[in-house]
Amino acid sequence: MNKNLFGEHAARLSLIASMAVFGTIGIFRKYILLPSGFVAMARGLLGALFLLAVILLRRRKVGEKSKAVRAALPKLCLSGVLIGFNWILLFEAYRYTTVATATLCYYMAPILVILASPFLLRERITARKGIAVALSLVGIVLVSGVTEGGDVGDGRGILLGLGAALLYATIILLNKTLPDLSPFEKTFVQLAVAGVVLIPYTLLAEVVFGNADFFFDLASIVLLLFLGVVHTGIAYALYFGSMGKLPAHTISIFSYIDPVLAILLSAWLLHEPMSPAAAIGAVLILGAAFLCELPVRKK
Repeated sequence: MNKNLFGEHAARLSLIASMAVFGTIGIFRKYILLPSGFVAMARGLLGALFLLAVILLRRRKVGEKSKAVRAALPKLCLSGVLIGFNWILLFEAYRYTTVATATLCYYMAPILVILASPFLLRERITARKGIAVALSLVGIVLVSGVTEGGDVGDGRGILLGLGAALLYATIILLNKTLPDLSPFEKTFVQLAVAGVVLIPYTLLAEVVFGNADFFFDLASIVLLLFLGVVHTGIAYALYFGSMGKLPAHTISIFSYIDPVLAILLSAWLLHEPMSPAAAIGAVLILGAAFLCELPVRKK
C-alpha cells in the first residue's frame, strides 16, 4: 500500500513538472531569434532523439506493442505532420501577439473538438458542452480586444493561434481513432515525422524562397537545445510516465497548470499587458475548457 501511494505521489510530481515546463514554452520562444519553422524542426528532432533513448532503456516494457505501432503508422505519420505545422503556427502566434493571448487562442482546441465530435465521432453535444462552447466564444471575443474598440493589436497573432488550435483539435480527433499504443513509441514516431517533414519546409520556405533571418547567437542556440530536450523530450517522458498511475480527471485538472503559468509568466517576465476585458475572457476560456474535462456523473 505504501509503495502504491509513493508511486502515485511520484506520478503527481512528474505530471506537475511536465505541465510547468510546457507553460514556459512561449517565454523561451520569445527569446529564440530563429524562424518558427526551424525552431519547430529542431524541437521535433531533438525530442524524438531523447524519446528514442527512453524507449531503448525501457525496451522490455514498451517493445511488446511495437507491432501495433507499425500497423497504425499511416495515422501516426499524418498526426506527426500536423504536429509540426501546429508548432509553426503557435510559434508564429507568439511573435505577433502576447504569450497569454496566443495560449488562450490555442486552448480553443477542446471546444473545436466538441463542435466536430457530432460529425466525426457521432457524440452528442450535451447542455454542459453547449454552455462551454458559448462561454469560450464570448471569451475569445473579449481576449481579441474587439469589444474595447480602437487598436486591437496584430490580428495575425490571434488567427495563427486559432489556426494552431484547429490543427491540435484535428490531432486529438485523429488520436482517438488510434488503437491502444505505447505512449512513448507513439510520440517518438510523431515527433520524428514532425522533425523530418519540416526539414524540406524549412529549406524551401525559410531559406530558398523566404527571407527569414537566422541569428545563430549563443543564447538562441542554448534556448533551442533546451526547448528540444527539456520542453519536448524530458517533458513528454515525465508526462507519459505519469499516465498509467493517475486517474484521467487528475490529469485533466493538472493540465491547466500549463496555460495559467504561461499567462502569469507573460505578465511577470515579459510585462505583457492584459486588459480587464481580456482577463475576463481568459477566465471564460479556461473555465469552459475545464468544464469539458469534468467527469460525467452516471445514473
